[in-house]
Amino acid sequence: MATTHHTAGARSRMQLASQAVGAVFLLVGILGFIPGITTNYGSLGFAGHMSEAMLLGVFQVSILHNIVHMLFGVAGILMGRTAMQAKNFLLYGGIVYLVLWVYGLLIGHETPANFVPVNTADNWLHFLLGVGMIALALLLSRQSTTVRGAVTGH
Repeated sequence: MATTHHTAGARSRMQLASQAVGAVFLLVGILGFIPGITTNYGSLGFAGHMSEAMLLGVFQVSILHNIVHMLFGVAGILMGRTAMQAKNFLLYGGIVYLVLWVYGLLIGHETPANFVPVNTADNWLHFLLGVGMIALALLLSRQSTTVRGAVTGH
């Protein structure tokens, strides 16, 4: 069982995972607003499949998509303050990403239903994120170790 109390300076691996995943989402959301890292930046739309902006030239993004990534990232960082909230972020966030994966598979990418927007690369990334986040929640909930200071692997 993961540590559920909060001691100043001590965090469980679950909390560290939540904060790390959150930081990556926050970074990805910010990168979606940087020309060059996001190609076709001039076509970045608020939402919908008409946005042809591509993060790293691969993942279709919009202003809404980037904002959702940033909000999701902030949630992961904040929820990482306690082990239970961190587990909830990873578990339920992973479920959200699996639902988004299924949604992306079912909708037509050139239809108004693709309001996020997503493309095939996004779909499979959402699958990997969903599975990875759920796996972290389940695997780390079996551990009760708390990390103090830097993690060195020793």
